[in-house]
Amino acid sequence: MSAWLVFLIVAILFLIAEIYSMTMFFMNFSAAAVVCTLIALGTENYNILIPIFAVLSILFILFLRPFININPRKDKTHSFESQYIGKIATAITDITAFSGRINIYDEDWEARLNEEDAADIKKGAKVTIVRHNDLTMFVEKKGKK
Repeated sequence: MSAWLVFLIVAILFLIAEIYSMTMFFMNFSAAAVVCTLIALGTENYNILIPIFAVLSILFILFLRPFININPRKDKTHSFESQYIGKIATAITDITAFSGRINIYDEDWEARLNEEDAADIKKGAKVTIVRHNDLTMFVEKKGKK
């Protein structure tokens, strides 16, 4: 089998792996394999092509990945967390350490007391969202610090 065809198949396999992982990691190997496919059109020597593939893969990971990675630093200004933390909500049920609901931005959320030993919050009270865990907001009574 021709070397260019081998590297083309490798590039496609890495591209498929990237589609399923969506980490922008396998894309670097796919790009290196594409370059090796083009080089293989001129030479069939695997002793040259494999080291070129290895070096290009490492270089692409080091230098290309930061540019193609969509959000490498997990910028909190655009995350779910920043939209609600520190905001004031209204308790639509009594809030305990184990149950409760709040309303914020016309949305209802599960809520729990931030500290298990804190006093229960009554329905209608204003609360401050301190943190969240998945779809549960942890709150404390407004003004508490």
